[in-house]
Amino acid sequence: MKYSFTPTGVCTKKINFEIEDGKIKNCEFIGGCNGNLAGICRLINGLSPKEVIEKFDGIPCNNKPTSCPDQLAKALKKYLAEIST
Repeated sequence: MKYSFTPTGVCTKKINFEIEDGKIKNCEFIGGCNGNLAGICRLINGLSPKEVIEKFDGIPCNNKPTSCPDQLAKALKKYLAEIST
């Protein structure tokens, strides 16, 4: 299942990912720090949404209360909430 999320409070404009057999694949951040975000996508490939949420939830960026990893956690939480209804 393909999913797209519009983050707030960060440089990234869009987060796209797919979930297949309960695992994340084809994660993509549009905008933001390309090298760091490409690294994040490679690291989470094959992990479950819950594993990524545990690692990334609540991470701030400099003076901001959120970050691109935190926004990814929010996207995954929203995804899980939508599929459970």
